[in-house]
Amino acid sequence: MTIRVLLADDQPLIRAGFAALLDSEPDIEVVGAAADGTEAVALTIRLVPDVVLMDVQMPGTGGIEATRGIAADPGLAGVRVVILTNYALDAYVFEALRAGACGFLLKDTEPTELLRSVRVAVEGQALLSPEITRRLVAEFVARPPVPVSLPDLEALTRREREVLALVGCGLSNTEIAERLVISPTTAKTHVSRAMIKLGARDRAQLVVAAYESGLVSARRENL
Repeated sequence: MTIRVLLADDQPLIRAGFAALLDSEPDIEVVGAAADGTEAVALTIRLVPDVVLMDVQMPGTGGIEATRGIAADPGLAGVRVVILTNYALDAYVFEALRAGACGFLLKDTEPTELLRSVRVAVEGQALLSPEITRRLVAEFVARPPVPVSLPDLEALTRREREVLALVGCGLSNTEIAERLVISPTTAKTHVSRAMIKLGARDRAQLVVAAYESGLVSARRENL
């Protein structure tokens, strides 16, 4: 299967560099490029790529608004948006995850990591390593908003809430299994059920749900 990628960045050199790298791979094809968010949404609707590499700051419609538009379109449910940023703790990153992005990459990431990330994204996995997730959570939990009430959270079992909190703190399925003394398969099942019950597009949105519901802040002293 060829992975179809759309690039969205207002800098021509960055678009050209990413395109050259991605097109050099036999299983990846760059099908389009956009210079702003409005064009990115229009091209995504027309081309329906597998992955959109989306810059955050672009003139006119920015990457977050564009991501929100893509995520809200039922016809684009299979499109994975990966945010591109210059800073590991860019203030926009958390909002981008809330908008529907499956993760983010630094623009200076190694070529091999960029290629791996595109392939991981198309498989439906979150591009949030435990280290990066912990740094994001630490940044935002340091100044948390008033926890919001998520109606669907009531549908989770006690164990699923425990798993959701651990996902929110950046633990992988294997780490969750070790922490709760369960098998990795069981941990994966709990994560999947939580995603279904909360209507999360991917694991990244579970991180957002755990943070916004207050589960992360409630457990952070013990993690």
